[in-house]
Amino acid sequence: MKRLRGLQAMAGCLVLLAAPVWAQVQGAGASFPSKVYERWAQTFEKSTGIKVAYTATGSADGLKQITARTVQLGGSDTPLPPEELARRKLIQLPMLVGGIVPVVHLPGVADNQLRLTGELLADIMAGRVRQWNDPRIAALNAGLALPAQPIRRIVRSDKSGTTEGLTRYLAGASDAFKAEPGVSQLPKWTGDVLAVEGNDGMVKALRATPGAIAYVSHDRVERDQLVAVKLRNAAGNYVAASEAGFRSAVVESELSRRGDDAASLMDRPGPATWPITMTSFLLVDAEPARADAASPAVRFVYWCFMHGDDLTRGTGFAPIPVALQSRLAGRLMAVKAQDGKLLSYLGM
Repeated sequence: MKRLRGLQAMAGCLVLLAAPVWAQVQGAGASFPSKVYERWAQTFEKSTGIKVAYTATGSADGLKQITARTVQLGGSDTPLPPEELARRKLIQLPMLVGGIVPVVHLPGVADNQLRLTGELLADIMAGRVRQWNDPRIAALNAGLALPAQPIRRIVRSDKSGTTEGLTRYLAGASDAFKAEPGVSQLPKWTGDVLAVEGNDGMVKALRATPGAIAYVSHDRVERDQLVAVKLRNAAGNYVAASEAGFRSAVVESELSRRGDDAASLMDRPGPATWPITMTSFLLVDAEPARADAASPAVRFVYWCFMHGDDLTRGTGFAPIPVALQSRLAGRLMAVKAQDGKLLSYLGM
């Protein structure tokens, strides 16, 4: 309910109209937060009777579809700069914070037993370290029985904000990775990789591939009981991914200090901070053709701001800081329908 405090200041300005009969809200995009959006949508439908259907198609497709106005909500893990939002006539809203987690399928290796540094993970994902019993891996994992088998890399086949987040972190940890393959939503990986679509595709491929390493959102690790890797963070500690670690990344960033939702959460200070943390966003049309058609999507986002904290707990994600609330309320107020009618935020 902390979000509610930040939004109550605008309550008197919102127009509460009689609720019309609405078609379901269509959304598409980032797979990183999709399970949380599904959870929110189910509770929202029970509360309001309005159905929200969100399809995890990847961040690039989410941006493509909301730009083309084929959906009302576009999910993305990559923030757009103000000039690009203005060009596309979109409003960008940070929704939650989560972590990208390397996961493995190795015999005899349990959850959070394997330790890696960012530089070593970069060399593994770039194909420069090819065996699990490589001396560099063994040196970090004394006492752990590492198999003498090849490392199988599983990557995303779709343009993905999760992939961009991972490669941005790896490029920051390794100049060699920054040069090749570099930061991208769809990198040109060197050597043989297994390319699959979406977070769920990653999970399925990992389970079927002994010797594999992949990367997924933290909620998939918990839900699907995957074997996660510990990473050395900026404080020099080997940490497991956790909601507390994501919150620590937020506290140590300009997201918390200045309310800058485009601020990087990667490799922030703090003893418990998870190093591959990022914000996920929803994009909405800033100038929809009709108020009655746009109201359900805006109402859903507003409802999430009010109730999202409680619904986010235990999902593997962390809520956005309270300090952002007045700015987010102002952004929703900026949605202006071309037909001149006022949008309904009924159901605060």
